[in-house]
Amino acid sequence: MQSSEEKVVAVIMVGGPTKGTRFRPLSFNTLKPLFPLAGQPMVHHPISACKRIPNLAQIFLVGFYEERELALYVSSVSNELKVPIRYLKEDKPHGSAGGLYYFRDVIMEDAPSHIFLLNCDVCCTFPLPDMLVEHRRNGGMGTVLVIKVSAESANQFGELVADPTTNELLHYIEKPETFVSDLINCGVYVFTPDIFTAIQGVSTHREDRASLRRVSSFEALQSATRTHPTDFVRLDQDILSPLAGKKQLYTYETTDFWEQIKTPGMSLKCSSLYLAQFRYTSPHLLASGDGTKSATIVGDVYIHPSAKVHPTAKIGPNVSISANVRIGAGVRLSDCIILDDVEIKENAVVMHAIVGWKSFIGKWSRVQAEGDYNAKLGIAIIGESVTVEDEVVVINSIVLPNKTLNDSVQEEIIL
Repeated sequence: MQSSEEKVVAVIMVGGPTKGTRFRPLSFNTLKPLFPLAGQPMVHHPISACKRIPNLAQIFLVGFYEERELALYVSSVSNELKVPIRYLKEDKPHGSAGGLYYFRDVIMEDAPSHIFLLNCDVCCTFPLPDMLVEHRRNGGMGTVLVIKVSAESANQFGELVADPTTNELLHYIEKPETFVSDLINCGVYVFTPDIFTAIQGVSTHREDRASLRRVSSFEALQSATRTHPTDFVRLDQDILSPLAGKKQLYTYETTDFWEQIKTPGMSLKCSSLYLAQFRYTSPHLLASGDGTKSATIVGDVYIHPSAKVHPTAKIGPNVSISANVRIGAGVRLSDCIILDDVEIKENAVVMHAIVGWKSFIGKWSRVQAEGDYNAKLGIAIIGESVTVEDEVVVINSIVLPNKTLNDSVQEEIIL
C-alpha cells in the first residue's frame, strides 16, 4: 500500500561540454539542455513531466557543466513550477549510474521511497505516474521505460527481452551486432534506493579484481585501456545486463512517441512532436490566426509573446518562434525553429530549417531542406548571427556562425 508520507525524487542527467558534439553548431554558445524545442528548453520537457509525479519532493539535474551556466535557468524554472530543483555538478564524468551514486547522500536527504532517473536528450510523453504505479505493483528494484521499434533500427539502442506476462526484464544487451529484440530501452527509469547497493557492488567488484590481479606493468597498461575506473558505472551494461532475469527489473512499455535528441535534425523533429503534444497538455501555448488581424496559422505553431509577426505571413505547421523575432509581410514558415532575435524580411521562405540567434534572412530569400531528420544535410541550419542577403537561396546546407551569404548555396557546409 502506498503511504501518503512516501516521497519521490527525480534525477535528470544533462551531460556536459564534452557531450553533444553532434549537436554543433547549435551548441557552440548555448548549452544543449537549454536549446529550445517547441519554445521550451530541451530539459524543460522532462522537468515538467516530473512535476506530475505524486509526492515529488525534489528534482536534481546532474552533469558537468559549470554551475553558473545553469544557475539562472534552474532558479527561474524552480520558481515557475513551484518545485525545488538543484543542479549537482560532477567533478568528472561518472557514467549514468556512477553519477547517480556519486550524489547518493544528497539524493537521499529526504529519504525518498523511489528515485526517477531520466536522460535530458530523450523526447517522449514521459508517462512517469503510470510507471510508478506499475513499478509498485511489480515490486522490483527498478522499472525501465521501453518501446517497440523497427527491427532495422533496434541495434542503435539497448535491446531487451521481457516476459510478456509479468514484464520482467529477462535479457539486456547494449547495441548488439545481431538482432535480439525490437523492444528497446528509452532511457527513463524508476528505482528503489536499492539501486545504490547494486551500483556499489559493481565498483567493489572492480576494486577486488584490480587488487587480485598480479600482472606485469605491460599487462597492466594493456588492461587499463580495456577497463573503466571503479567509479565509472554505466547503467545499461553494468547494471541492467547483469541484473536481467533475476526478478529485480521490470519494463513498462509506451506506445506514444519516443526519440533521442542527438543531432540538430532530431531536435527539429522532436520540436514538432512536442508541439503536437501541446494540443492535449498545453493548448494555450499554441498560436491561432486566420490571416485577417493576425498571421495565418496552419497546424501546430508556438509563437513567443514578444515576437512580431506580420498579418500577411503564413506560419506552420510545426513552427516554433522564439523571443523578439520579427517576421515580415508575406513570409512563409514551415517545419522550422526560429531562435531569439531573428529578423525575416518580406516574402522570404524558411522550410525544414533552424535559424540561429540574431540572424537575418533577406527579402525573397529561401532557406530550405528536404526534411530528412537523420541525414547530415537533411535540414538547413543557419548559425548564430548569420546574414542571408536578399534573394539568396540556401538549400540543404549548414552555415556556421557570423557569416554573410551573398550567393546561393546548395548542399554545402559554410565554415
